[in-house]
Amino acid sequence: MTLDRENRDVLTGRYAEIRRLSETLAAPLTPEDCQVQTMADVSPTKWHLAHVTWFFETFLLKPSLPGYADFHPRYDYLFNSYYEGVGPRHERPKRGNLSRPPLADILDYRAHVDAAMAKLIAVAPSQGWDALLYLIELGLNHEQQHQELLLTDIKHVLSCNPMAPAYRTNGDAPRRNCAPDLHWIEFSGGAREIGFAGMGFAFDNEGPRHATMVEDFRLASRPVTNAEYLEFIADGGYANALHWLSDGWTTVKQEEWSAPLHWRRDNGDWLEFTLAGLKPLDAQAPVSHVSYYEADAYARWAGKRLPTEAEWEVAAETLPAALEPGANLLAADHLHPIAAPAEANGGLTQMIGDVWEWTQSAYSPYPGFRPAPGAVGEYNGKFMVSQLVLRGGSCFTPPGHIRTSYRNFFYPHQRWQMMGLRLAEDG
Repeated sequence: MTLDRENRDVLTGRYAEIRRLSETLAAPLTPEDCQVQTMADVSPTKWHLAHVTWFFETFLLKPSLPGYADFHPRYDYLFNSYYEGVGPRHERPKRGNLSRPPLADILDYRAHVDAAMAKLIAVAPSQGWDALLYLIELGLNHEQQHQELLLTDIKHVLSCNPMAPAYRTNGDAPRRNCAPDLHWIEFSGGAREIGFAGMGFAFDNEGPRHATMVEDFRLASRPVTNAEYLEFIADGGYANALHWLSDGWTTVKQEEWSAPLHWRRDNGDWLEFTLAGLKPLDAQAPVSHVSYYEADAYARWAGKRLPTEAEWEVAAETLPAALEPGANLLAADHLHPIAAPAEANGGLTQMIGDVWEWTQSAYSPYPGFRPAPGAVGEYNGKFMVSQLVLRGGSCFTPPGHIRTSYRNFFYPHQRWQMMGLRLAEDG
């Protein structure tokens, strides 16, 4: 981006829009809601709002805006997430203990940093602008990641309340009478290139673009639905060790899993906790909140497998370039997966949005990957072990924040995120 006034104004507007969305997402919540942490993986809403602000303060304002004054000297400690290069931090499992600073102070903190960021964008010199612009884009994309986390985390928080309170009481996700029949789409093997190679921003873990080999494979036309997953449950899927990886079976027994997270039985009927409260299970919608272990077990039970991330990306790149229009992402405002449209019958559908799709690929560096120097290099690289890759975005993913090369990653036991699955098989 060049440094004329128009482009500075565009960047200022984009910054303000993304920052405003975070506060819009938090607006339906009470200050008490924003305080709660129900497990170590969940962060309080208040902490999310502060941490993304700390990112801009730490990596942009302090080093790049002369005369910038800290909002509070202890916020460095309270709202650092995992950056060892920045210094010590409050323990992640104890973020819910921070009754102070109150939510009002966090909103003041955001306003303080936003005013300083507007000034930085306005006065930054041309020398070093490209590096500064990258950090601003990284900070904005980081905030978008936390917008999705904010929603999944508050969903977990509210689901643990015996009153089953709704995040919002209007705007139920639409339901369809039936999902389209599942079809198998053929893809030829050979040498393929994957990874980001376009214009604009991408996270470092999406590159370098590189050649990889895939064999002939087939990919299911849509994700697995709740109705199909119910068949796995009815067939004793959670009680048969033969379907499960060893660690998965241990987890099932220890955690006493018998269904996806947020499913509940009521007089023989299945209900699901959603951000609109407790609702009858939508049988035709994609199954969500399943761990890698559950996704893999279902695939084994069905006689199939999960795709590799290379297969997923090869398939996704055959779709039209304009992927987001019509996709069930955050901008659609459903806040829940919905069934694929009937007119999609026969082709790939729901590759973008609705649910993140587990792949069987370990989260590891691409050939030639090098983390950025300094503390900001801790963003992705140090997590490249013991986790699995998910692709495609979800109904909580903000607009403009998903690409076919986007690599999400979680541990195989985790399922509080909007996680689903699509089946694959060898060609």
